[in-house]
Amino acid sequence: MKSDSGILGWRVFFTQRRLARPRTGGADLPSSAVLDLWLDEHEVMDGSPYLIDPFGRPDVRIGDYFRTELFDAPPGTQEAAAYDLKRWVKFLWENRSEKSWRDATPADRRGYKQWRTVDPRGPQVELVTWDREVSTVNQFYIWAIANDHVRVNPIQQRESRSREPRRGHREETPAEASHAGSRNDIKWMPAADYREWRDVGLRGFSAAGLEDPSFRGGFASRNATYSDTMIRTGLRLSEQTSLSIFEVPDLLPGLRVQRFWLPGSIAKNESARHVYLAVSVLRDIWDFIEAERAEAIEHARAVGTYERMNDPLIVSDRTRPFVVVDGERVPMARLDEHERLRVLIDTPEGLEPAALWLNEDGLPSRPSAWQEVFKTANKRCGRLGVRHRCHPHMLRHSFAVITLEQLFRGHILELAEMNHLQRETYQRVFGDPMNWVRMRLGHVSVVTTQKYLHTLKELEMQTRMLLVPGTWEPVGVHPEDLDEDEVARAHAA
Repeated sequence: MKSDSGILGWRVFFTQRRLARPRTGGADLPSSAVLDLWLDEHEVMDGSPYLIDPFGRPDVRIGDYFRTELFDAPPGTQEAAAYDLKRWVKFLWENRSEKSWRDATPADRRGYKQWRTVDPRGPQVELVTWDREVSTVNQFYIWAIANDHVRVNPIQQRESRSREPRRGHREETPAEASHAGSRNDIKWMPAADYREWRDVGLRGFSAAGLEDPSFRGGFASRNATYSDTMIRTGLRLSEQTSLSIFEVPDLLPGLRVQRFWLPGSIAKNESARHVYLAVSVLRDIWDFIEAERAEAIEHARAVGTYERMNDPLIVSDRTRPFVVVDGERVPMARLDEHERLRVLIDTPEGLEPAALWLNEDGLPSRPSAWQEVFKTANKRCGRLGVRHRCHPHMLRHSFAVITLEQLFRGHILELAEMNHLQRETYQRVFGDPMNWVRMRLGHVSVVTTQKYLHTLKELEMQTRMLLVPGTWEPVGVHPEDLDEDEVARAHAA
């Protein structure tokens, strides 16, 4: 960051013309009127990412890439691409004498790889992360060359060995991708590790599990409830963040688990499905709704936040949640994650957002804000000596691994005492655990879900190793202290 000249670094923003923006200094964000004009002229949709250069100007060419090439990509894909590109252009600016991405060379990319993966002063990212970043930047430069924005791709290519070449066309792939990052190692957290990370990182407890008077984190209860919901449902970050108050089921007596419907409009690949939620977590969600969420809404009403929203969508009757768009009544369940940000409910107490998860300003939270919550929790755990680290998708993996292990264990126990015909009946009624988890995760194919089997096999091997008899040598005696006869007797045992 060029603080001496007053120039800011590269930044990523997401279009939100219709939302009430927080009042920030002019150095943080271009003026709303100028920015809205640029966004309208370049047909940038609400929720789309765009990059601001070090002089506070939107980069038109990168904006065109998201507007044309990635316009129908899932929000998570667009967000990941935006941050991958930002890290690359920021490196060029700060470490290559303020070089533009249009002038980047293969030497710049080699320097970037060294700094990004092995330099002790750099982040030293894993190879899987590096390979993804290479793919993102490579696709961007392929598009930029096709649209005459650059002449040379700084990512060197080699002939692909895995793709069938088309007639007269040489298939290429990035030569600098490591191809060594393991795709089978699923990072997940056992329940005890998760609770320790949550209590210290999100709730603000000490490493000993006691209340920490020095903790100053806001919305601690909300953050812990959000995290609990994710690890107990397996929802994706974008799916959970887009939930509205209308998706939250009422608490019913006598139940341990309740379910709600996740609409296809906010589910990846339109994978609408039932989501099963433990009543203990559902009770915490309702506590958040009636306490912290209600206080944030009251504060926002007092300062006129909702009146400043441009072109909101209003739900007049919360018993029949629909809005009017261009004269047509549209049910809440058909609104996507960007449209839901604009929905307000008209209540006797005043306007309030339909979104479930609100920030302290009373406005709907965004996936990027939750990423920061997790990063802050990880930093706090690090300061207090807690070794656990977590990110949102890790909780989804944890749900999958733990649920599969429990289902398979129960499945095997039930089948063990049945004959052939009984097993067939049981399979038809209760189905396959793998397919059940596939539906809960919203995977299109069970092939995607099968990656968790590798983790279960590793768990099985770890369990077996723990069961290996500990009689190789007498307890408390080092082999060097035994004579040959004693060693022979120990081996025989």
